Amino acid sequence: MADGLESESRKLLKRLRDTMAEEAAGQARLDKITHLTADSMGTEVCSVYLFRDDDTLELCASQGLKPEAVHQTRMRLGEGLVGRVARRGKPINSADAPSERGFRFMPETGEEIYSSFLGVPIQRLGEKLGVLVVQSKQARAFTEDEVYALEVVAMVLAEMTELGAFVGEGAALKARHTQPVMLRGTTGQEGTAMGHVWLHEPRVVVTRVVADDPETEAARLTEAVERLRVSVDEILADAGTDSEQAEVLETYRMFANSKGWLRRMDEDIARGLSAEAAVEKEQSQARARMAQATDPYLRDRLHDLDDLSNRLLRILTGQGSETGSEMPEDPILIARNIGPGELLEYGRKLKGVVLEEGSVGSHAAIVARALAIPLVVHAQRITNEALTGDRIMVDGEQGIVHLRPDETVVNAFRDKIAMQAKAQERYASIRDTPCVSACGTRIEMHMNAGLMADLPSLENSGAEGVGLFRTELQFLVRNQMPRRTELAALYSRVLDAAQGKRVVFRTLDIGSDKVLPYMKPNDEPNPALGWRAIRVGLDKPGVLRMQLQALLRAANGRPLSLMFPFVAQYDEFAAARAEVDKAIDREVRLGHPLPEAIEIGAMLETPSLAFASQRLFDEVKFLSVGGNDLKQFFFAADRENERVRKRYDTLNVSFLTFLQGIVDRCRESGTRLSFCGEDAGRPIEAVCLAAIGFETLSMRPASVGPVKSLLMRTDLRQLRDVMARSRDRGDQSVREAVMQFLRANA
Repeated sequence: MADGLESESRKLLKRLRDTMAEEAAGQARLDKITHLTADSMGTEVCSVYLFRDDDTLELCASQGLKPEAVHQTRMRLGEGLVGRVARRGKPINSADAPSERGFRFMPETGEEIYSSFLGVPIQRLGEKLGVLVVQSKQARAFTEDEVYALEVVAMVLAEMTELGAFVGEGAALKARHTQPVMLRGTTGQEGTAMGHVWLHEPRVVVTRVVADDPETEAARLTEAVERLRVSVDEILADAGTDSEQAEVLETYRMFANSKGWLRRMDEDIARGLSAEAAVEKEQSQARARMAQATDPYLRDRLHDLDDLSNRLLRILTGQGSETGSEMPEDPILIARNIGPGELLEYGRKLKGVVLEEGSVGSHAAIVARALAIPLVVHAQRITNEALTGDRIMVDGEQGIVHLRPDETVVNAFRDKIAMQAKAQERYASIRDTPCVSACGTRIEMHMNAGLMADLPSLENSGAEGVGLFRTELQFLVRNQMPRRTELAALYSRVLDAAQGKRVVFRTLDIGSDKVLPYMKPNDEPNPALGWRAIRVGLDKPGVLRMQLQALLRAANGRPLSLMFPFVAQYDEFAAARAEVDKAIDREVRLGHPLPEAIEIGAMLETPSLAFASQRLFDEVKFLSVGGNDLKQFFFAADRENERVRKRYDTLNVSFLTFLQGIVDRCRESGTRLSFCGEDAGRPIEAVCLAAIGFETLSMRPASVGPVKSLLMRTDLRQLRDVMARSRDRGDQSVREAVMQFLRANA
């Protein structure tokens, strides 16, 4: 790279910095930037196109195109060369632009006389903001150094946009982080909440983009990278060599020592950027590549590089998690992703959680359900859009987030919360009343739990017991395997808190999206159908045996109910039950008291178990239908995949017919049966499950009241006839017929 080019680049950046410092309206700043860039690049045209919405670009400033076209010329994402740059997030460099595929002729701009075209994306941390373009009459392809220089200018534009440099009278842009935003995500945990944003990782704001002394900035970067390397090495020394954490940190160390990564940042500094601006430029490009990567391994590596860049930025800017901000009284946590331990540290002070990534079956979702707080996942751009202290409303039922909402939305949301509160008062009046339908059918109402913090809900919700206690949370929130004595003490406290009510403990359900931090992960093409739950327990029996011993000791003479997850065939249940027998024999030899009674069951989460040999149904004490997994396997529809999961209805005739077969078989063999899962907590689905014969339902505590209320007002025999007529008519789903019946009769 020539010294002259470095000098020109630094001169341009300094002029841009001076422009940013001037007292001027936003539009005037933007106009001056296009003039300076065209002059520096030796082109007749420099134009800035910015997004007006997710799909529309607008010409917001130009040197060389017709002035009357500014704020009038617009194009869709992907339209013309500018739209292609925006869609792909990559530069387009052409010596003969009119001959390029997709070229759009825009006579209102006068651009037909320009041959050369260079367009680069304006983006910040994966967020697309617009496109920066230079054009020339002379037919020439721009050099690599010129492309690089224009990318640096685009990066400065992105930072100036973030800092509000173009806001003001006659502004090209509205002020960022001030406009109302509605984001659609996926429901991770139902419920509604209104509060104020608390960022799990506060934004690093680069306020110093341009630097005068490249040598000083290069030295700052070198020192920060060395500190980063030392911190990674120290953490790595403390991590177990087989742990997932160690694997991630090894990747960090590889990137921290990457000569290419450091060389690119040094080149940015040589062109006039500050050290932190150079890091963020590289981070933005990594985010852009991550958005386009389809290979899961590559996405993970780019994600690691992104996290490493965040660490480096915090070292350079001093902007760590301790920013001095006080947590709002009504905090709603915003994060890209979060581990279960970190979420538990916040505890019940949180009103809700919104994640940019995550999944409905993730550790965070499990903890959110345990804490009974609304959770929305897959809320794209939320960490870029939100600032600590912003007003925010979370609708967990719809998977919608309202950030900085206007008053009409606020009032509507308050009305919704008030209606829910009124309904809860009504449910409280029937809390201690047994659930008996209008036709006299008795339905047992149980709740799901996973933490000691859940157990106060047992009495307050009106649940008659705990139909599912998830034992994996105690394993997921630790950095090492819990001890048997610790688990025994915890399970004993759970039984104490239940005060004699039945608690069904599900043995460790790990694998798929629940990977223990101290276990080496297995790369599987389809983890949901892979090595998980009872399959892990039987292949690695040491943990299963330790957990069974802890449960036997926790019972201390009291009745004990336990079940095995993800059993697909009889021999798996038989092998797991044999482990219980071994644990009992060992406790007898040690002289420990045995439970007064032991009932051993299984989760029916795979269609195969419904067709298992009669021997299974004769030997198992109870079965609990795990509706979430069973439905996705029945319909071959991944519940994490938005494109397919919403196409399949629980009240689909084929699925209800399958469930009816399970009910009938359990009745014939006298096997106790329950339904456990999200659908058990949805009133419409719950009454239909009761109508086909499920006499025990297990759900989250907050759902017990609404489900019981509807069941007590419904004649299940009449509803069963309505469902049968709908099926006989050939309806694909009975939902519409059921809704009509309930509106008229419940």
